[in-house]
Amino acid sequence: MLDIFKERLHQKYRTLDFPHKAPGLSPRYMGRPEIAAGDCGSCRACLDVCPTGALRKLSPAEPGPAGETDGIALDMGRCLFCGACARACTAARGEGLIRFTRDYRVAAFAREDLIVTARPRPLHKPKACNGLFSRSLKLREISAAGCNACEADTNVLGTLVYDLGKFGINFVASPRHADGILVTGPVSRNMREAVLATWAAVPEPRIAIAVGSCAISGGLFADSDECCGGLPPLCDVQLFVPGCPPSPWSILDGLLRLKSEKDVL
Repeated sequence: MLDIFKERLHQKYRTLDFPHKAPGLSPRYMGRPEIAAGDCGSCRACLDVCPTGALRKLSPAEPGPAGETDGIALDMGRCLFCGACARACTAARGEGLIRFTRDYRVAAFAREDLIVTARPRPLHKPKACNGLFSRSLKLREISAAGCNACEADTNVLGTLVYDLGKFGINFVASPRHADGILVTGPVSRNMREAVLATWAAVPEPRIAIAVGSCAISGGLFADSDECCGGLPPLCDVQLFVPGCPPSPWSILDGLLRLKSEKDVL
């Protein structure tokens, strides 16, 4: 016991001053993608290398969310943030149209806001909760056939570096004690009833949060007969946090923006 106290004194204060100060991220970190305007012509380099079909060409027949009819669209809800598309685009053109920034603020409050194009557009704001969760937010986490990557980055929020509890956010054991559910994993057929039963047990008003590309769209398993395609087909989702897995900072930023119903940084 004395050794533990001694080590804590040696380590000093470890909780980071988030959200007042932006976190330090690795130079290799791949955050929110950006797409530059440009004519792709017949090039399909980025589409051919994407393992989840997160990219598509825009056309008058299949326009973008803001009515764009040319260029490409990248769906962060399906994206693994592997960077293969950016590398393929650069190799094919010499100067790529796709790049991944170091912006960790990728969470969105509407599914269509996860679709990135060259044209900027206003994003949806959090669905009004009338301040119900501004002081306290209790969540029941459900691992619905996940690989444990998103689960690990959610679990680490409870450590002293992130200190989720200081924001009034906690994970609880029973859905009866929760304000909502936080789901990771593609939601396999065997987990479908468990997710629905847990969701039904959460008292109104309640919220649903999808963390990771699997929970948002099914991810790599979207085309599998054993997968339900993530959480959106089962209930109304208020917060989407894309990534494979998303950074703990991305998850925390999304939770705080949902809780406060405004930007936190």
